[in-house]
Amino acid sequence: MYRFLLVFIILLILSHCTCKLFAQNTQIRGFIDGTSTYQKGQVSFGFEEQDLFITSQLNDRISFLGESVFKFSPASSTDFNVSIERVVFKYNYAGNNNLLFGKHHTPINYWNDTYHHGRVFFPTIYRPLLFDANIIPLHTTGISLQGQNLGDLKFGYDLMVGNGLGSTDIQDNDKSKSVTAAVHFKPVEGLRIGTSYYHDIVSKGATLHGSTQAIKHQVNQNLFTGSVAYFGKRFEVLAESTLAYNHTDTTGTKRTTASYIYAGVRVTNKLVPYAKVERLNYQQGEIYYHKDNTTSFIGGIRYEINYLAVIKLEYEHDNREIAGRLNRVTAQFAIGF
Repeated sequence: MYRFLLVFIILLILSHCTCKLFAQNTQIRGFIDGTSTYQKGQVSFGFEEQDLFITSQLNDRISFLGESVFKFSPASSTDFNVSIERVVFKYNYAGNNNLLFGKHHTPINYWNDTYHHGRVFFPTIYRPLLFDANIIPLHTTGISLQGQNLGDLKFGYDLMVGNGLGSTDIQDNDKSKSVTAAVHFKPVEGLRIGTSYYHDIVSKGATLHGSTQAIKHQVNQNLFTGSVAYFGKRFEVLAESTLAYNHTDTTGTKRTTASYIYAGVRVTNKLVPYAKVERLNYQQGEIYYHKDNTTSFIGGIRYEINYLAVIKLEYEHDNREIAGRLNRVTAQFAIGF
């Protein structure tokens, strides 16, 4: 399968090698947000990430996207880490069909495919809990075929082969490759319906994102995700659910579900009250994820000063089986520049 894909890609490039040349068009944008939180009787101030976003159109078929994030390092009170979040080379081989190579945000659900690190565009302050719980693979370094807005239904697809979980940005840690297949369509303006499948074999001894301990058993992972997103002039709805099956020789196959639903109402051109409910549920005996069954509720208000300046205020209540209850009030000012 991998050899066939590589041969197909080479033939595509050779068949379109007569690209028209024009002046390179490079744009650099940035995003940052500041927060104030009230939790357990204490007020704290801080900021999350500073995002540097670069796009460059090299000719009529070849373009580049780079995204680097500067974020706080937990190991120091003043130091920040630099993280290369995306490096993507795109080759447009026919119409709205593209070949992409590099480090991608895995197109596994609507949120990961649409909202990246410019938090001014987030409908809420924080990402859904399934990101913090590492339910889904956030990034994949590899090669993919992508189509967007095809036909009357504006059909889209992603087919990606890349390094598996536990790998670095420059080398796979085993012979297995991760595979992502995703499709979506947009039957009416503002509505997108999609589904995806992800498969990987995580090798024994791999260290995963967000963890300092290596896994003790090889894990065969299969993820199934469905999403419905509608962002209209007045109403906003986003519902997603991921069903994860992790198989090991010692525990068999264990199931994890991670779901959330977000809803907002635009009461004026600038003001949007919203709510979000989430649920993480782990099957007994799961050894791949850090199990902590959680139910979360968020209620908030978003005020859009303009397209690149947004203020949000929200209350969060989490009921976690292990970590206990969390009550937090957060205010955020997010901008793009």
